[in-house]
Amino acid sequence: MAQHEGFLRAAIAEAQAGAAEGNFPVGSVVVRDGAIVARGHNEVVTASDPTAHAEMVALRRAGAALGTPLLAGCTLYTTLEPCPMCAAALSWARIDRLVIGALFPPTGGVRSQARVLELMAPLVHPVEVVAEVLAEECLALLPPEAR
Repeated sequence: MAQHEGFLRAAIAEAQAGAAEGNFPVGSVVVRDGAIVARGHNEVVTASDPTAHAEMVALRRAGAALGTPLLAGCTLYTTLEPCPMCAAALSWARIDRLVIGALFPPTGGVRSQARVLELMAPLVHPVEVVAEVLAEECLALLPPEAR
């Protein structure tokens, strides 16, 4: 787990940036070959876009940075368990690994409410999941009513 903490701390910084803009505090980074290739935080409120979740923003930026929508060889680090929409997008993007800071029972689409990645694996692409890295720090980002 220790090998994931540095990149997850970068995702935490993204979550803090999003919260400072008035968005729900979730942050994500995409890593390839040991380097961050894209960052994203929740922009739903500031972009007036219901799909602008941190994971989606980071995936879009990674695709642009790498010049391809297929992100094989990449890992996405995110502070909070992705919702079903974001989980499906991770499979479609061919992300190899997902590292989750904290599981999120209200809307989690990976382990809590749905297991979207397990459903998508035989259809599109399997995604390895590492969960609960710096979970307490990631949950502390959330407003009390969301914990």
